[in-house]
Amino acid sequence: MAKRTTRVAHAARSVDSKVEPLFVGNSPATWHPIYAGEDDDSREQSYVRKVRPQSENQRVLMKAIESHNLTVALGPAGTGKTYLAVTAAVEALEEGQIDRIVLSRPAVEAGESLGFLPGDMHEKLAPYLRPLYDALNERIGGKRVRQYIADGTIEIAPIAYMRGRTLNNAFVVIDEAQNCTYGQIKMLLTRLGWHSTMVLTGDPDQSDLLDGLSGLADIARRLEKVAGVAVVRLTDADIVRHPLVAEMLTVL
Repeated sequence: MAKRTTRVAHAARSVDSKVEPLFVGNSPATWHPIYAGEDDDSREQSYVRKVRPQSENQRVLMKAIESHNLTVALGPAGTGKTYLAVTAAVEALEEGQIDRIVLSRPAVEAGESLGFLPGDMHEKLAPYLRPLYDALNERIGGKRVRQYIADGTIEIAPIAYMRGRTLNNAFVVIDEAQNCTYGQIKMLLTRLGWHSTMVLTGDPDQSDLLDGLSGLADIARRLEKVAGVAVVRLTDADIVRHPLVAEMLTVL
């Protein structure tokens, strides 16, 4: 019995010697999933990466954004329109080319009514603007996103709050533009100020508005004739989501 007790105690000491404590006394140990990254950017390093195009049309889109003050990106879901636009905005901000990022999206429900949402303006709009937050979080991490939003470096606003503004020294991304009317898109395009870049993204075939109300296709057709404006059209071959997405869109 004494031998068995000795073996158990020895095994417990061996296990304890291999376990790194999360806390030492009342202070966190060297590493902790909550405290890690609070004093340094070690947890944010995974977000600092160079985004590379996955298709020829995506390469064309990235070059168009670099060389034009206004770019219209059209294409089906999953072609990376929003992600590439947000990536270009983040890179321009980090390189000091602009002072702020302005992201806008129409608050249009996709075929169903959510009713009245609780909270203040930001809480009410959060479900509609979630895709923009997701893209930002993937690029620079949630901690820096919250910091930039708090100090105004990144502004996420609905279409309705853009009228009357002039956006200077900014990178403006208008997402889901197929849910905007002709008049709304025209108003948004005229917000472009000095030393600013604007990217308009959307899928004309996936509008949640009533038939004939979306103005994206008409706007894109007219802007193709304007020098200095790039209109890039992506196709099903540029989809970078699950392979089934591209296959489904060819039959739906």
